[in-house]
Amino acid sequence: MDIDILFRIAAIGILVTVIAQILTRAGREDMAMLATLSGLVVVLVMVVNMIAELFASIRAMFSL
Repeated sequence: MDIDILFRIAAIGILVTVIAQILTRAGREDMAMLATLSGLVVVLVMVVNMIAELFASIRAMFSL
């Protein structure tokens, strides 16, 4: 596993947090929630892709 993916996830988390705070202070709580949910979806897609690669590696290793 590359450390790069962890830095990407952390950067997305920091960016989404800053955006959500700015939107909340501006009185746009609904947009802040959407920004948070979109950040969560992006990270989940990244994690699902990593899990798919893991299963592909396991299949190749055991010749399934």
